[in-house]
Amino acid sequence: MASPPRDEAARRAIAAFNAAADTYDHPALGFWSRAGRGTVDRVGLRRGEHVLDVPAGSGASALPAAEAVGPDGRVVAVDIAPTLLELVRGKATAQGVANLELRVADMRSLDDPDESFDAVTCVFGVSFVPDREELVRSLWRLVKPGGRLAITTWGPDVLEPGSSAFWSSVEAVRPDLVRGFNPWDDLVEPAQVRSLFEGAGISGSSADLEPADQPLEGPEDWWAIVLGTGFRGTVDLLTADEREQVRRATLESMRDVRSVRASAIYGLAAKP
Repeated sequence: MASPPRDEAARRAIAAFNAAADTYDHPALGFWSRAGRGTVDRVGLRRGEHVLDVPAGSGASALPAAEAVGPDGRVVAVDIAPTLLELVRGKATAQGVANLELRVADMRSLDDPDESFDAVTCVFGVSFVPDREELVRSLWRLVKPGGRLAITTWGPDVLEPGSSAFWSSVEAVRPDLVRGFNPWDDLVEPAQVRSLFEGAGISGSSADLEPADQPLEGPEDWWAIVLGTGFRGTVDLLTADEREQVRRATLESMRDVRSVRASAIYGLAAKP
């Protein structure tokens, strides 16, 4: 049985991403797999290594990591939302992946021994905790000497112009909810990611921005993104009528938009 949420941040993340699981793997959310694999490629995993991936989502980085380390390696995939881990389990079974361990847990509360992993990857997760430096320190504790810690965040103008269209639509019906749950918006520059490493006592890190856009076939693709990301935490606070008003207004605003910004910042540090 999973432990109860340790704080409000955990409660909101569990609610939002358990709900978002129903749309998480929609084709319009291709940025998950792009950033997950991009992170794994940059870490440079070797056969036989042990990897921790937090939060795992639906396996966008955990599954490529399991492939990279091979059958003699091991990947521990942790997420606070059990519904997302069920998606990982299904994919692992379909792909014949046998070197993957799944854990329902808060990534801030892991009790693995110090220096347990050759690499730790954290893709689009660090923004969701109140004390980001504390999280980074706790993950660094788990990295072996010579190992690597990867922190991937969104880049500037996250999911624009869709993000602005969504919040404008919310403001029209529930102004009290506007940007009440969007912690990913204030860690969007490479210098901020490097400062995060430094604040956690980690020197010599790098952080690189990779510009990217997510194509949209039409406005319904944007609504799939809303339902399959952290925006879901706001949507599920709306009444059925309010939700429909927001959906209609957002779709109208995005009628002629064919892509949203989906750039990522790839931060990396190696332990001496």
